[in-house]
Amino acid sequence: MSIFKTMITTNILDETAPLLAVVLGTAESFGGVPKIEDTYDPKSRQHILEGTYPIETDLIRELETVEKVLLKHGVTVYRPSLISDYNQVFSRDVAIVIGDQLIVPEITANRQKEVDGIRYIIDQIGNVFYPEDHERMEGGDVIPWKGHLFVGYSRAADFEKYMVARTNEAGVDFLRRNFPDWKIKPFELNKSDDRPRENALHLDCCFQAVGRDKAVIYPEGFKKKEDVGFLFDFFGRDNVFEIDKEEMYDMNSNFFSISPDIVISDSSFTRLNDQFRNWGLVVEEVKFREVAKMEGLLRCSTMPLSRVYE
Repeated sequence: MSIFKTMITTNILDETAPLLAVVLGTAESFGGVPKIEDTYDPKSRQHILEGTYPIETDLIRELETVEKVLLKHGVTVYRPSLISDYNQVFSRDVAIVIGDQLIVPEITANRQKEVDGIRYIIDQIGNVFYPEDHERMEGGDVIPWKGHLFVGYSRAADFEKYMVARTNEAGVDFLRRNFPDWKIKPFELNKSDDRPRENALHLDCCFQAVGRDKAVIYPEGFKKKEDVGFLFDFFGRDNVFEIDKEEMYDMNSNFFSISPDIVISDSSFTRLNDQFRNWGLVVEEVKFREVAKMEGLLRCSTMPLSRVYE
């Protein structure tokens, strides 16, 4: 008798094509409030100090709400295998699908066990890349968009200085070597280990594409004004919605697209959601304010495996 191993098909070319399958993070046994010295982003640190760090039941409820929306739209949802007392909410950063290939990147040491939680998924995917230890990147910094890879990164001086610098020049070079058919466009981001309003943790904390030709941008998240100018020219100024510092801090650019016409967004993002509707999008509003306290939101919690392309 032959035993056939089930394989998972991967195919991601952009941020918004109709979604087939996704990995959604889990907050079960997420470890509770970490020690200050164990945190690796300024927003988590702020909420620990203020006594407002999220509790497990609230995080689980918020993620379940997103899962219900995904299932309603016919999406196959995978969840990480449980690792006791460990934060597995942000599935985006620990694996990246580009085309039909999966990258399992070398991530910050605090988070490396998260890969174990999705090992059963990785083992069902045929094309898997493992960058070298020095080639650093996280999925929140990599945004595929119709033949382009937009990549947030830090040069050596910032990468060595800031804990919140997660993608380096060697990571960008890895993408250039292994994805020669894609146009790689790197963007240096502003970083801060102690001021969450001055920190663009990942590219998707200050930029994301949406719909068929639109984008949401926080210009001050970028180190170089010419990079902001590039994005305005690329999408067209009339197709770009700018968010301000407080909206960036609240994670407005960290929504998640189910299709070119449907986006999941936090219900508190009134101005952004109005703009989405003005653009003709259906907005699936969810409450995700507790997850946001850990400096991540909807894109951070989801890692798409496949979308539909004609």
